[in-house]
Amino acid sequence: MKENKKTLTSAIRFRQYAHKSYSVFSSLKKEVSIGVVSFCVLTFANVQNISAQTANPNQTREYKLDEVEVTALRAPLALSRTARTVVVLDRTAIAAAPAQSINDLLKYAIGVDVCQRGVQGTQTDISIRGGSFDQITILLNGINICDPQTGHNSADFPVDMNDIERIEILEGPAARVYGTSSFLGAINIVTRTDKKSQAEVHISGGSYGTFSAGARLNFTKNDLSNQISGNIYRSDGYNRSTDGKLNSNYNMQRAFYQGEYKHPKVNVHWQAGFSNKNYGSNTFYSALYDNQFEHTRKYFTSIQAKTEGVFHFTPSIYWTHGEDRFELIKGSESYVPYNYHKTNVYGLNISGYFNSILGKTTIGSEMRNEDLISTNLGEALHTPKHIHGTNRSYTYGLNRTNINYFIEHIVQLRHFTLYGGITATKNTEREDGLKIYPGADLNYQPTNAWKFYASWNTSFRMPTPTELYYSSKTNLGNKDLEPEKMQAFEVGTKYQTPGIQVRADVYYHHGKNMIDWMQAEGESVWKAINLSYIKSTGAELSFTLNFNQMMNEQVFIRRFYAGYNYIHQNKETSDNYVSEYALDYLRNKVVVLLDHRIWNRLTASWAFRWEDRIGSYKKYVNKKEVGIVNYNPYGLLDLKLNWSAPKYKLFVEANNLLDKTYCDQGNVPQPGIWVNAGISWKIF
Repeated sequence: MKENKKTLTSAIRFRQYAHKSYSVFSSLKKEVSIGVVSFCVLTFANVQNISAQTANPNQTREYKLDEVEVTALRAPLALSRTARTVVVLDRTAIAAAPAQSINDLLKYAIGVDVCQRGVQGTQTDISIRGGSFDQITILLNGINICDPQTGHNSADFPVDMNDIERIEILEGPAARVYGTSSFLGAINIVTRTDKKSQAEVHISGGSYGTFSAGARLNFTKNDLSNQISGNIYRSDGYNRSTDGKLNSNYNMQRAFYQGEYKHPKVNVHWQAGFSNKNYGSNTFYSALYDNQFEHTRKYFTSIQAKTEGVFHFTPSIYWTHGEDRFELIKGSESYVPYNYHKTNVYGLNISGYFNSILGKTTIGSEMRNEDLISTNLGEALHTPKHIHGTNRSYTYGLNRTNINYFIEHIVQLRHFTLYGGITATKNTEREDGLKIYPGADLNYQPTNAWKFYASWNTSFRMPTPTELYYSSKTNLGNKDLEPEKMQAFEVGTKYQTPGIQVRADVYYHHGKNMIDWMQAEGESVWKAINLSYIKSTGAELSFTLNFNQMMNEQVFIRRFYAGYNYIHQNKETSDNYVSEYALDYLRNKVVVLLDHRIWNRLTASWAFRWEDRIGSYKKYVNKKEVGIVNYNPYGLLDLKLNWSAPKYKLFVEANNLLDKTYCDQGNVPQPGIWVNAGISWKIF
């Protein structure tokens, strides 16, 4: 009888809410046209800071929407006040996602293009809004961890998915916030800081000899906390070279440590990370060689602080060390010498903000020194440097420093938030003086549910050493490349109440001197060149239903999300050229996510992606060219089953459930169905 009464009460609540929701959608109909797309998984709502769920369905729960502070500006600002597109993947979404790496997780962000080469985080080219992998900044707790050698290695994250609290994705130029490398956006990974001491271990395995294991330990006492984690991964891979050898196998290790001291007057955070990867890179860089191999290693450490008072002082300092060994033919250095690269990056940020009757003002300066030594990148070294463990030496190198000065001001009124700023930058590699890059943003909130926003921002990017100097049988760099420049405009609206979120954005980018690797008709060498311009027009639309919030209790369908992104580009280049990166982009991307209960503690998360990539590539079969082909659209369905208990969690996950044949990068095939299962224990 009680169960029937509870069911009837839920039905009445749902009917009332559905009637209210219908009225909302009727008023939205003129503003937003939402296409009906197929079902799928969890919600990657653009942000909800939700109070903890309770077991009692009759207890009222409170929700604070968009109150999480994100770093879309130099000074922290609540998401509801931002005038930019900031997508936040929260801890709930990360745990439910059918993904085993951060790279795979980002596939479900509608504005992000995850161009996968190696699976499960071995190597991925990540871009935003039609840009390239060199045009975004990757950050860990607000610290830039990008590899200056090439964006191919920027996704060598030193953290595991179990370490992450949330991921913030800032779409569009972000030079005012994260420096000049944030040409078309930034991805900030924020790690977990548990409030009490605990220990966890996890293990998983699956198709193609895949295995992973890891542990995480957190110790917290009073104002001090320390956390350490370590993880290993390996797989035989899903592909073999023409001579029958494994060429997509990998083994990887990661370790991460962070500490934090919290005090009413000061907050200090320090961190250190390590990533080591050995992987078969089959046809990653050339279809003529299907037994390539690469080894990358990254060390990272930083310390940052924030003081409270009239002036909030926020200094930080960091160091990143990277090593890269590339083998065009695995194990054949006597035939084709390996390429060795070593980078050291030192960064210092001195900034702060203060409040006055005029608003919030941030001022500061940032210095980033990039030092590279290599066997084939840069200018000839006066004194060669020995390569440890070999009989060879680094003979080339490049050292450059980028200095930024910035000022930003925020004015918050009852319904309006206006902020703008200027970044002045100087790079020692260039002889010209300071370059000024301004931007301004406006957010209007007529009600708690609605907000409208508009922004204009500019940015620029220096060529990477790879684009400037790389030379091989298949590639030729260009020392005369000019920096890329960008102007971007965006307008959007967002509607959000407990359980419903709708967002629509339209943007326009005008990029000059855009850099790409191009191949002329009849030639076999890819050359780095500046395109005159690329103009991009795009639109994003997303819709989220969170039924748990609507009903204030657990229901069968927990969350539903649908998103669509469209981009159209105009470019000035010769029709006789084939583009390697810049002219290949996702014209259409659809993501549909569904998260629902099955029985008791068992839940299912479905994820569907449909991607339509513009561009073409020279197709090779058995190392022989068969012609230029266009990318084919494809749709992928993923599924994850979760059993969650207080002390342990079980999962079974299947990616590419329909066993589709596809590729994100020409001549680099991706695997069919891939199944993994695992368990995690909370020891204490």
